[in-house]
Amino acid sequence: MSSRTLHIAMVGTRGVPARYGGFETAVEEIGSRLVARGHRVRVYCREGLGTRDSVAPPLTHHLGMELVTLPALHHRALETLSHTALSVAHLAARRTDVAFVFNAANAPLLPVLRAARIPVATHVDGLEWRRAKWGPTGRRYYRAAETAAVRLSDALIADAPGIADYYRDEYDAASRLITYGAPDLADVGHERLAELGLTPGGYHLVVARFEPENHVDVLVEGYTASGVARPLVVVGSAPYAHEHTERIAALAAGNPEVRLLGGVWDQGLLDQLYVGAFTYLHGHSVGGTNPSLLRAIGGGTATIAYDVAFNREVLGDAGRYFRTVDDVAARLAEAESDPAGCADRGKALAERATLYDWDEVTDGYEQLAFDLVTRSTPGPRPLARRRHAPQWAWSAPTTPVDQSARPRADVPADRS
Repeated sequence: MSSRTLHIAMVGTRGVPARYGGFETAVEEIGSRLVARGHRVRVYCREGLGTRDSVAPPLTHHLGMELVTLPALHHRALETLSHTALSVAHLAARRTDVAFVFNAANAPLLPVLRAARIPVATHVDGLEWRRAKWGPTGRRYYRAAETAAVRLSDALIADAPGIADYYRDEYDAASRLITYGAPDLADVGHERLAELGLTPGGYHLVVARFEPENHVDVLVEGYTASGVARPLVVVGSAPYAHEHTERIAALAAGNPEVRLLGGVWDQGLLDQLYVGAFTYLHGHSVGGTNPSLLRAIGGGTATIAYDVAFNREVLGDAGRYFRTVDDVAARLAEAESDPAGCADRGKALAERATLYDWDEVTDGYEQLAFDLVTRSTPGPRPLARRRHAPQWAWSAPTTPVDQSARPRADVPADRS
């Protein structure tokens, strides 16, 4: 790999320190490692969101990364795009060698970066148009935005084989397959669980934003139907999904064994919650490889996940799966009736977690950055069109992605 130092921008997320979701975790893990390798990294951050004290002045640096904090319209449909618009304007005036844009929803702003001659790769994430929170207009926008990402990006980044398959099947477009990493949480301990009145192995855990496609309501309702002995601890909230949040609160109110903790911003405490759980319940259904899921298996926690390809790609046969309230109840009852088997599945998942390594993920981003600079990526596809109807489905492979042996999803073509 080249020894050249690059100036790299990361655009389109809430920024770092990572307090919100998968994109932010990826930016922090990848960006800090790129800095350690000698590169300059600029991260665009959203003003006052995801922090516990929005009155405090924004950070200017974090783990060696330069932070640029800009405002956003605090409206569900406009928040991401408004912040990215300001970020792209700032970036166009203060160029970097390359840019990584996260979220295909930001693709309509890519012409600004193209006009500034900044090579750009778009991390397309999951299938945003399938999220239940969007109405017909929102879904049409996200379908158009993913088409724009294909047409305007120098390269696409997919974080799961299912996402790479989707862009290949729908657009005949290659993508660079770079998943997320799983942390090794084996030594984080349990001592802080007492702060919450919990004991190791004494509770089931959910960590998720309260969005319909994350199925927190199904998990709470299934837990109540299961009649299991251990309490259910739910970490998460949602800034805009008020009706769905109220539904979850109502379901929890009927069962004193359901504990809604809200957001937990203390990563040390959150890690101990993952490691100390008897099972981790993962309801995410429309994203790619999910960092929360990887954090759970990095802690060796037996996991019950929504039955969709992205989750099966990570968990394989060591996972247990659900679709309905009854499924959740059955999986929880099975787990509590067989503690030894549950522990064995957790150990097997910890082994799978070793295949998701942040250093290897960073290798992928660093190589892609060099490929962007040398124009050794597929380049924009200005005539790309969606080839199929929106009802796209995928099968679920049961083996995880080995980062060190993964095939390159695109064949570099010299475009200089």
